[in-house]
Amino acid sequence: MSKKKEEKTEEIYLDQALRPACWEEYIGQKHIKDNVKILLQAASERGHIPEHILFYGPPGLGKTTLAHLIARETGRQMKITSGPAIEKVGDLASILTNLSPGDIIFIDEIHRLNKTVEEVLYPAMESGVLDIIIGKGPSARTIQLDLSPFTLIAATTRVALVSAPLRSRFSGGVFRLEFYSNPEIAEIVKRSSKLLNAHLEEDALNEIAERSRFTPRTANYFLKRVRDYAQVSKKNLDKKTVKEALAMLSIDEIGLNSSDRKFLEILIEKFKGGPVGLKTMAAAMSEEEATVEEVIEPYLIQLGLLERTARGRVATEKAYTHMGFDVPTNLQSKLI
Repeated sequence: MSKKKEEKTEEIYLDQALRPACWEEYIGQKHIKDNVKILLQAASERGHIPEHILFYGPPGLGKTTLAHLIARETGRQMKITSGPAIEKVGDLASILTNLSPGDIIFIDEIHRLNKTVEEVLYPAMESGVLDIIIGKGPSARTIQLDLSPFTLIAATTRVALVSAPLRSRFSGGVFRLEFYSNPEIAEIVKRSSKLLNAHLEEDALNEIAERSRFTPRTANYFLKRVRDYAQVSKKNLDKKTVKEALAMLSIDEIGLNSSDRKFLEILIEKFKGGPVGLKTMAAAMSEEEATVEEVIEPYLIQLGLLERTARGRVATEKAYTHMGFDVPTNLQSKLI
């Protein structure tokens, strides 16, 4: 393979290349790593396959990466699919009956699994059998297929939408991924920069980490865009270059993007800091309610820029200060 072709292949599979290859390279989520490593080692010593595992948490924290790491550490083949992709019972049957003993099946966004499919998945997870109904009416009959032993690893961003019966069948554990600290993000960016052959200065690493919304996926995205900007602009990968590149992406010094700032500007200028309801804010921003509630608000709340009160959304003192507005004297009464 020519050098140019190798570089092109590497770029296509860039995100996969940035994934950790072993536990030592996986930074953060120590409580999950410790529990999963014990689970895998105990199963290996007994000669059993690992039990089913569910990971949940906001997007970009490493749920899929953990699944890949488990497959790599156990030396198992992993089949990857998602909840929306399994539309019919036949789709699930096709996947499960083609598994070899000990294989891992990874289902992303499992909360979007069809309820009929979910019912068929229960006995497959518990007893290793697949119950399929053939025909309709009085002539209908059930066929029970024995499945090869397998491990199901599932991921979801909305664990509340995963039914209780399905959650209870993850006997290996249900683990919540936490947001990362800035030092952890800086370590992740440092590792990724080496893999990308983009050697950033220490303060440049920290600058990316501080704006990455405590999320590795966002940090790696910023790193790639900074690398592109430095390459095209023929600049060094220093703190100044990082600031210029992220300014082009409309990312400010605490990681707010244009939508976040628009939310706060409308809340403070148009609605005098609140309280204001979700429907009103969504209409004022011309955004879907789900986008406002699930994409924009969580990070603002996490930074202490927004509070959800019984009467509606209210901008905090920190929000006024960050956006350059005078703090109103009656702010405290709004937050009650």
